[in-house]
Amino acid sequence: MKLYADTPARATRQALADVLFLLWLALWVMAGNAVHDATLELAGPGRQTEESATSLSESMQAAGDALDDVPLVGDSARAPFDQAADASDALADAGRAEVEAVEGLAFWLRLSVTLVPVLVVAAFFVPVRWRFVREATAGQRFVDAEADLQLFALRAMSNQPMHQLARISDDPVGAWQRGDREVVHALARLEMRSVGLKPPPVRSA
Repeated sequence: MKLYADTPARATRQALADVLFLLWLALWVMAGNAVHDATLELAGPGRQTEESATSLSESMQAAGDALDDVPLVGDSARAPFDQAADASDALADAGRAEVEAVEGLAFWLRLSVTLVPVLVVAAFFVPVRWRFVREATAGQRFVDAEADLQLFALRAMSNQPMHQLARISDDPVGAWQRGDREVVHALARLEMRSVGLKPPPVRSA
């Protein structure tokens, strides 16, 4: 797999673009984590409420259990403590629900803060890089002999703008059919440059 162009200038630009994309990704991952952690701070009161209410419920239940052994008045004396324990359990459940809601909000905020900007850039960056890798990798298999330049020259006449073809020859098709080595090499070089490849040197006749 060919990741970078043969020409140093283009390869440098591609490497720099890859680094910038990775930095962009890391930046938004850190931003998402920061938003997640900041949002979780909102769960502090709910967590404290849950812990305090749970502790109070356990204390009320323990007190009720102690009074339950008192003869004659055990059941009636325990009732208020049981009611207080039930109320504390309900308060603990409310605190727990608040914590879960904040944790869910923190999760989705981190996901949206991280993914939205990354996906917007990736939607443009990844297809361009993948198209280059695919074309350069496929083209690299043909760059092993001067005869292969015929193929790239033919592709140049199909893919490259007309004004660039005119700079090479007034009749590029005719020159290609005649096997004009200078024109064929120029056409191939034009096409290969567009896919990041360097043509082999032309051997003298």
